[in-house]
Amino acid sequence: MNKNNYVAIMAGGIGSRFWPVSRVDYPKQFLDILNTGQTLIQSTFDRFAQYIPIENIYVVTSYQYKDIVAKQLPLMPVENIVCEPSRKNTAPCIAYISYKLQQLNPESNLICAPADHLILDGKAFIKTSLEALEFTEKNNALLTLGIKPFQPNTGYGYIQYEQHAVSDNIYKVKTFTEKPDLELAKTFIASGDFLWNAGIFVWQTKNIITAFEKHLPEIHELFEGAKKAMNAENEKEAIELIYPLCMNISIDYGILEKADNVYVIPSSFGWSDLGTWGSAYENLEKDYHENAVAGNNVVLFDCSKNIVHTTDEKLILLQGLDDFIVVDGKDALLICKKEKEQNIKEYLSEIKRNIGDKFL
Repeated sequence: MNKNNYVAIMAGGIGSRFWPVSRVDYPKQFLDILNTGQTLIQSTFDRFAQYIPIENIYVVTSYQYKDIVAKQLPLMPVENIVCEPSRKNTAPCIAYISYKLQQLNPESNLICAPADHLILDGKAFIKTSLEALEFTEKNNALLTLGIKPFQPNTGYGYIQYEQHAVSDNIYKVKTFTEKPDLELAKTFIASGDFLWNAGIFVWQTKNIITAFEKHLPEIHELFEGAKKAMNAENEKEAIELIYPLCMNISIDYGILEKADNVYVIPSSFGWSDLGTWGSAYENLEKDYHENAVAGNNVVLFDCSKNIVHTTDEKLILLQGLDDFIVVDGKDALLICKKEKEQNIKEYLSEIKRNIGDKFL
């Protein structure tokens, strides 16, 4: 294994679209959403541990989740749990781990990946990741993994790329587009030069730091001023001072859309961002009426194309439901049409306004 290769698993989100199972105090990355016997972050860690030294695997998360991470990933050194004082989107998160690793190892070559994505073909993912690391090791490149799309999905960002490869299966990026409407997504798919943005990035830390300096100078100045504290006793104190001053911005919008050294590998490794109950439905086994059921005591009559998620301790009987999400949490029950699942965040805002935070 290459000692200069590192991974930062980003695990600070609250997974609100997986409510009521995913909660602010115990979000989806720490849950076994697909009944595999492993939580999402455990699957992600195990995937990377096959080709990245365990001491080079880091998790960036909230202070709130530090103990959960330590418990779920006992093989990872506890000092590799990097805690953000607040949620500021992906740019400050990536800046923090990049400046920290640059101080540890100036030759560090870093993969940044979400904790809660599903990857079905682990071998293909490892092959693609190693190709990416090899390219970024030799080039001043900000590289992203793009997923070959099979349908016009409005829930993903899109990457347009040039048609001639600069290296074997590596292409220059032309444009990034945030979640498009359906008609635009159809146009993207028909054109053949667009990929889904998987949110998995690869680069040398020195090159992403140069990009921060150029495109997000305010964030760069904050971390540059705190770099002597990185990996020292006063790191926590220094980060708590600068984090409130960081802009809340994604790495895509803040850097990748502006930089001229962005590349992509068109990839196929059975990827899903598992962003919603609908995406979980697509990846769960189904019965002959196309119901996806997680829970041993669920009885269905005249039901089809539903996703039902409950504990094994509770009996649930449903009759006459088609295309619904039914999720039984510890103290809350969700029954929602699958087509309305994008509104779940909105519904939670209403709950917060009328009932408070107790059930969130």
